[in-house]
Amino acid sequence: MPTYFDLYDYRSRTTTLYHERNSALLAGEDAATVLQRFHKGKDNLFATHPQSALDEVQRRVFMGLHYFSYNPAMRFTVKIDTHVEPNRQEVVMNATESMGMETVGRVYFVVEQKPVTLSIYWLDIYGGGLFLPFRDTTCPKESYGGGRYLFDTIKGSNFLTTENANQIILDFNYAYNPSCAYNDAWTCPLAPLENRLDVPIPAGEKKFK
Repeated sequence: MPTYFDLYDYRSRTTTLYHERNSALLAGEDAATVLQRFHKGKDNLFATHPQSALDEVQRRVFMGLHYFSYNPAMRFTVKIDTHVEPNRQEVVMNATESMGMETVGRVYFVVEQKPVTLSIYWLDIYGGGLFLPFRDTTCPKESYGGGRYLFDTIKGSNFLTTENANQIILDFNYAYNPSCAYNDAWTCPLAPLENRLDVPIPAGEKKFK
């Protein structure tokens, strides 16, 4: 059975994947090559680690996750607007559990000539963390119907920073599925209505099933 030490190890390895990605991109490595290496590392975790979102049966036949091709147009440098109403909401996890999260910022960019807004949340659990879930019009045909995550810093996934302290890089080539996309053993917070977009984000991880 997986242990808390396995969970700690999985999150540490995830953090390392993102740190290596950031270092490689800052060093000027080819972005598509960096993404391919990142996918290889993530697929290896899914295939072998006891804290994989896949169960034991799924891991035995796992051949790799499905991804959109690298899409440079889905990478945006944005300013974080922190002058937002600190709206708190409870996100239902299952019939008996919910998770509190609070809006702490918003980002604005343009996709296919349409202005887009996404809220960034602070997860109100021990230690806390920044969280960016979203759903776009590739759902449910190409990507998971419940939407995807761009980052969840509690679990090691992160965003890219810039030299400007007020800016971050949203690279949707690193968008990924919540654990509940793989099997019913997991419950996950999904994108609130305000983060459901009416444009496609053809980048990142495709649906698993």
